[in-house]
Amino acid sequence: MAEPVNRKDQHLDVILSGMAVHGLESGFGEVRFVHEALPDLDHGKIDLGVDFLGRRLKAPLLISSMTGGPARAEAINARLAEAAQHLGIALAVGSQRAALETEAPTPGLDMALRLRAPDTPILANIGAAQLTRGFGVDEARRVLDMIAADALIVHLNPLQEACQPEGDRDWWGVGAALEALVKALDAPVVVKETGAGMSATTAKRLFDMGVAAVDVAGAGGSNWATVEGERSERGTDKAHAAAFADWGIPTARAIAGTRAACPKGVIIGSGGVRDGVEAAKAIRLGADMVGQAAGVLTAATVSTEAVVEHFQTVIRQMRTVCFCTGSANLTALRRAPLQV
Repeated sequence: MAEPVNRKDQHLDVILSGMAVHGLESGFGEVRFVHEALPDLDHGKIDLGVDFLGRRLKAPLLISSMTGGPARAEAINARLAEAAQHLGIALAVGSQRAALETEAPTPGLDMALRLRAPDTPILANIGAAQLTRGFGVDEARRVLDMIAADALIVHLNPLQEACQPEGDRDWWGVGAALEALVKALDAPVVVKETGAGMSATTAKRLFDMGVAAVDVAGAGGSNWATVEGERSERGTDKAHAAAFADWGIPTARAIAGTRAACPKGVIIGSGGVRDGVEAAKAIRLGADMVGQAAGVLTAATVSTEAVVEHFQTVIRQMRTVCFCTGSANLTALRRAPLQV
């Protein structure tokens, strides 16, 4: 008898195939810095450091949540943790739902992860839809303790759930359950979208609940409606998902809108961030941290060294943007002139 196909493996395969690219651009192409031809800076002394979740990072980068089936998850998580530790950046793991439902450890999601990255901010992960399905403070503490995480990500994925054949489509009461969790949990809660973007109104609502940070995860990267359409075997499901190929708020717009509405909130910008130039644009538009997932996924399936090399290039590009805008650090970069 053939082995059952793992849904997480299917997700990974679709993203790696390049078939899940969003129909919308991220919006970073419309943002251009004013070039500084005479920077009074030493390129090597530009400071990209930032504080995040009580730890000092060497660069404002978050390896965003990604996952795969059990066999692949262990290797991927190990490489990402080792790379994050080496680079001095943050790491968010994929959904830990399976570990909660089966009472069994999830490969790659145990204390070994913390041992590989002792100085790295690590974020645990669970879906918002679970909050009205028996998931509460006790379960949140379990996923945090499982990997000695610094914070909990609660991901919002209504479009994916609506397009997934086996998706959770009853979201009645999720907002109230999320607010109750935020107020009761003795750990920071970060709330993120998964590629359709977050409006300024929703971000403000979340900050009013007391969340520690929001990840706008805008349109421009992987489209989870497309992912679910690709893995579906029914023509009607594929047709339903196809209509949402260009759905969502472009990342650049989501960052700028959220920063305008939430001037003091901690904002993570992700969704189609392709390189260090776009990461710098995200910082300029209002992000405190920048996340990448699909952009580093291929490297994560190869080796720790490949992940390190990928992010070293991103960091070098960010430093060069600072150099060519006369920005000695991220504070200065946030004020760098933009072309109108």
